[in-house]
Amino acid sequence: MTGIVLPIDPIIVQVGLFVLRWYGLLIAVAIVAGISVGAREAERRGVEHAQAITLALWAVPVGLVFARLFHVIDALPYYLVSPQDVVAIEDGGMAISGGLIGGVMAGVVYARTKSLPIVKLADAAAPGMILGQAIGRVGCVLNGAHQGLPASLSWATMYTNPNTLVPDFGVPRHPTQAYEGIYDLAVFGFLWWLRTRTAVEGLLFWVYATLYATGRFWISFLRLDAELLFGLKQAQVVSLVTLIVGVPIILTLLIRSAHTTPSQHEPARVV
Repeated sequence: MTGIVLPIDPIIVQVGLFVLRWYGLLIAVAIVAGISVGAREAERRGVEHAQAITLALWAVPVGLVFARLFHVIDALPYYLVSPQDVVAIEDGGMAISGGLIGGVMAGVVYARTKSLPIVKLADAAAPGMILGQAIGRVGCVLNGAHQGLPASLSWATMYTNPNTLVPDFGVPRHPTQAYEGIYDLAVFGFLWWLRTRTAVEGLLFWVYATLYATGRFWISFLRLDAELLFGLKQAQVVSLVTLIVGVPIILTLLIRSAHTTPSQHEPARVV
């Protein structure tokens, strides 16, 4: 049997009913990092720092609710038997696709009510969102959540600590959490590079959305997720919808940009 043994305890400290997991701590770090990067980028694009922070404080809680909701729907047979676990978020169980949908919806609603530039804010948020996702995946690795299929690979992971959320112990599986975390970091690097090299509003957000959807679609084939539609999993269905919407939008933005004279573009400011 090949693979990497992970004996790590996902619980940092437990005092009575209070349990602090690495997963929860890293989700908090991910949120702070994502908001910080997004607010800085929004300010660079001419949006007040305080406005960007306030929008995030509305978007993040809604995103978390949607992330949990999508996870519960994805694992509905389990929660129908154990409905008390629906609110047991301290044990993990967040669907990023749901979190992104909920967060974006809340952000758009807030921006409209305050007459804020939605497209600029979406572009500003993109790098921070994918960075937060990458950090969150580290928490998933430590928690043993979102397991992959069994694999005979030298880098397959085997969990042995009973506090981890694994279906079986000592079985080598694809580290799909690590796959996605590494991919997310690569996307973040590309977006960070691209952000100062394009003046096309909306492009950065949709590049982020389509790149993440592409990676998540293929990685999901290796995950132990329930099938939802035509043999595809929930995240894959969301990814396909994102690609169907996003790719034409990117092409439209690029075509319009190509037919716009350079003087009509506001040059991107490099910071």
